[in-house]
Amino acid sequence: MEHSTLIAAALGILEGLTEFLPVSSTGHLLLAGHFLGFHSNGKTFEVVIQLGAILALASVYATLLVGLVLRARRDPAALRAIVSLLVAFLPAVVIGLLAHDFIKNVLFETPMLIAVMLVLGGFILLVIDRIAPPAVHHDALDLPMRTSLIIGLFQCLAMVPGVSRSGATIVGALLFGVEKRAAAEFSFLLSLPTVGAAVAYDLFVNRAALDFGAVWQIAVGFAAAFVTAILVVRWALGFIGRNGYALFGWWRIIVGTAAGTLLWLGY
Repeated sequence: MEHSTLIAAALGILEGLTEFLPVSSTGHLLLAGHFLGFHSNGKTFEVVIQLGAILALASVYATLLVGLVLRARRDPAALRAIVSLLVAFLPAVVIGLLAHDFIKNVLFETPMLIAVMLVLGGFILLVIDRIAPPAVHHDALDLPMRTSLIIGLFQCLAMVPGVSRSGATIVGALLFGVEKRAAAEFSFLLSLPTVGAAVAYDLFVNRAALDFGAVWQIAVGFAAAFVTAILVVRWALGFIGRNGYALFGWWRIIVGTAAGTLLWLGY
């Protein structure tokens, strides 16, 4: 019991630390689960702790989001911001529905693919952080619809585990002239409908296989993910504004290389 609770807490913290950073929370969780021998029936644990991270983000941005909704009827800028997020969200809906079974049953069961994608994504992040064109968009809530759609298309790349949803959206944003901090904030906001819908869809599709027998471990993981995610979101924008994304690129390369080496050795 104590051992499983510690693993649940560790995985919850890992989810909270990585969900909104460009390092692939899914990749980290799947690799950690592989090396720790952790398994939950119907992926109940993983889905619920991801919900904890999303609720943490929603709580941080609650005032902003409620304000946008309340102003949308009389303020064109607020309405445009909401529509912009929905436009970016749309490609993931289409691709996610079409490819859900292949993604979950094939790609998610290939740890070496995750390790390779972590390393490759790390190098891409390092390069884009250096050579991205000059920023022309500095407000996450005032992006052109075309730019939002392009970011949404980039987000679909993250359906390959290890790519990172936030990493793909941030790279897309940087390439099309979005300032580094604004790119991160748009990625944060876009994660609300995207990850929220993915969690809801997973719960619905796997409802027959869901297992809440380990309620204590699920609760521990949920709480750990919630608290950690709040801390990370509050810290990340300031850090990225000052330092860019190089740290996250190097982290991906180190983790992916270590995981790939262990997998190659047979672990």
